[in-house]
Amino acid sequence: MRHLVKSLVAGALLAATILTPSAMADEVNLLDGVTARAEGNSTVEAGKFKKDPPWVIGMSHFGVNANTWTVQVAHESKAAAAKDKRISKFILLDAGFDQKKQVADIEDLIAQKVDAIIVQPVTSTSADASIAKAVAAGIPVIVHTGRIETDAFTTEIQGGAEHFGKVMGDFLVKELGGKGNIWVLRGLAGHPEDTNRYNGLLQSLKGTDIKIIVEEHGDWQYDKTKKVCETLYLNNPQVDGIWSSGADMTRACVDVFKQFGTPIPPISGEGNNGFFGQWIKDGFKSISAEYSPSQGAAGIRAAVALLEGKALMKHYDYNPPGWDLEKVKKYYREDLSANVWWPSELTEEQLKELYGVK
Repeated sequence: MRHLVKSLVAGALLAATILTPSAMADEVNLLDGVTARAEGNSTVEAGKFKKDPPWVIGMSHFGVNANTWTVQVAHESKAAAAKDKRISKFILLDAGFDQKKQVADIEDLIAQKVDAIIVQPVTSTSADASIAKAVAAGIPVIVHTGRIETDAFTTEIQGGAEHFGKVMGDFLVKELGGKGNIWVLRGLAGHPEDTNRYNGLLQSLKGTDIKIIVEEHGDWQYDKTKKVCETLYLNNPQVDGIWSSGADMTRACVDVFKQFGTPIPPISGEGNNGFFGQWIKDGFKSISAEYSPSQGAAGIRAAVALLEGKALMKHYDYNPPGWDLEKVKKYYREDLSANVWWPSELTEEQLKELYGVK
């Protein structure tokens, strides 16, 4: 009998040793390509935020009208919330890239006693204190599209910004044979996504003879970047490749080279329908890094899972491989505008209503 007890205890200890945090968390498909971080992760215990529906979910968006991608994140979030009838109300507040406004927005959501809050941070520190206050009030906080310095949040779903930048950087290193001069088009200065994507590029360039001869911020916007690229071209058109942090900026630069009737150098892109159309038509060398606006829908799913009482991991990563031209051709839609981003979870009806070519 003593031997049997010892065996049972030993078996229990072994099971506890080999059971990883990810094995203890519920299997929730937050988004295709999203996986639990392998190291330094912990589990948000089951039942901690369980509440009976109906639920009210709030979202603090860093800037809805920053560009076409951020607009679609709002669409994807709203659509995902509308699909779940247990969500009685979805409140989306737009910080408009104002740190103080984001703090006020989160405080407002706490005051309204929402059941969960999704945060897209303006900067790496702008929402820290408010997030801690929400969690202390028993409200789970889900963070995505920008890492923050506090770990007070409940769970995060982060597109690996360094991975994203490195996918693009590795493409240029390969195309240029490890040497040459490149332009670097960065996003919004100070935004954590911009900083970390750029760090991914630097990882790619380490040990090569590729030089960054100019570096400008286009804020992930077409109009601003078009002016930037026109100036860069007029100052020095001799460039071997272009690293662009976002597809709206890529489209702008491609249009500048076409405007001047000059061959388009290898340039990195992203999953945007307008960029896809350019790439297919003009046949320049490129790669499409994936950064789905459906991260907005993933935030809704994470909130719902926590309110259902499911166990989630604290950290989830989204590091999909880049797309080649053949995959791009499968997604491109001539009947939709340049402003739609892929992959999307919007229904065919929603895509045509929001992005259909009139």
